[in-house]
Amino acid sequence: MSTVTDTTTAATSLLRFATAGSVDDGKSTLVGRLLHDSKSVLADQLEAVEHASRSRGATAPDLALLTDGLRAEREQGITIDVAYRYFATPRRRFILADTPGHVQYTRNMVTGASTAQAAVVLVDARNGVVEQTRRHAAVAALLRVPHVVLAVNKMDLAGYAEPVFAAIAEEFTAYASGLGVPEVTAIPVSALAGDNVVAPSAHMDWYGGPTVLEYLETVPVVTDPTADPARFPVQYTIRPQTAEHPDYRGYAGQIASGVLRVGEPVTVLPSGRTSTIAAIDALGQSVDVAWAPQSVTVRLADDLDVSRGDLIAPTAGAPQVTRDVEATVCHLADQPLLPGARVLLKHTTRTVRAIVKDIPSRLTLDDLSQHPAPGRLEANDIGRVTLRTAEPLALDPYAGSRHTGSFLLIDPGDGTTLTAGMAGEAFAAGPGRPSDDEGWDF
Repeated sequence: MSTVTDTTTAATSLLRFATAGSVDDGKSTLVGRLLHDSKSVLADQLEAVEHASRSRGATAPDLALLTDGLRAEREQGITIDVAYRYFATPRRRFILADTPGHVQYTRNMVTGASTAQAAVVLVDARNGVVEQTRRHAAVAALLRVPHVVLAVNKMDLAGYAEPVFAAIAEEFTAYASGLGVPEVTAIPVSALAGDNVVAPSAHMDWYGGPTVLEYLETVPVVTDPTADPARFPVQYTIRPQTAEHPDYRGYAGQIASGVLRVGEPVTVLPSGRTSTIAAIDALGQSVDVAWAPQSVTVRLADDLDVSRGDLIAPTAGAPQVTRDVEATVCHLADQPLLPGARVLLKHTTRTVRAIVKDIPSRLTLDDLSQHPAPGRLEANDIGRVTLRTAEPLALDPYAGSRHTGSFLLIDPGDGTTLTAGMAGEAFAAGPGRPSDDEGWDF
């Protein structure tokens, strides 16, 4: 049986990263150049791009078409949806999320960056850092993306001038540091000409750092599951009740973080009842140890009332249960978020009713100040909210766990996703059992 160490060593060969930037900064061209020059484009794909480019009067293949797959994207020349691409080099495998640059689609950047281990933020060398650049930096910081690359693009149109690059890099790094971004790597590139994307540029001998691909191939990725506390959201209760397994009772789901071990004392939340892991089944076999992100079935030594939405965690270090939530959110919907709004809160596999009690502040992107008591959050706004839920939640602070510290607010009427939230410290413990109140006055 494989050990945890063996698996984490293999897992470091996979990197999830997202690209972001303002409209016309050249994201799609950069991604296309990255795929083309790393020889990750199939012959028929390249032929289709060449044909589409010729039909539009271009003399060379428009590599942006490799990622702008929607018809509306091709017609408007912008990226609308998150385009996921999978490619590999001899050194690492990649899952790339090419996110939109238009302010209207900032919500899609939240989707693409939510699981990213690195973010590549593009800036047009002629325009420098603009409002949307600051917004993308803020989203990357809120989502705690551990590595941020600043790709100063279109250096060919800026005469490959080092002072232009240095000024932009200094401004962005200072802004990102104010947001708490731990690391920024600035790289001067020309996606159209291929400078410093995969191969080093012959036009910028003053730059001695890595190319974009070199950085992505070598950036350290921490994937040791033992570094995080174990969290197991239950998706389904399995009770086959067959002659072969008359007493089988297991709880199926995907381990969100950490490691589970047979014999370990655990607590089922929000009820707070305790037991011991009696067995773990993975791919039809019993195992002694399982780790994130494996999908397994957990069996407990005691016959407890456990169902979808419950969270199984080691008794030592179990999260606090609360009905009062303070969080930083990015509002995604066109309809504003108002104090008093009735919403559904989805956290892992659990969905509960909630009320927006207050919106204490909204982030001002220009100077990173907090605008107090804004009264509402509009689409793409980032702010603080306080919520009261009808039932208790086992929330971790987002700073400690991106998996169990995040949640969504949903419109209870039509199921529209309203807001993406990152939980802060739970500031008030709630009761241990769900409310029997069928109304919204929690």
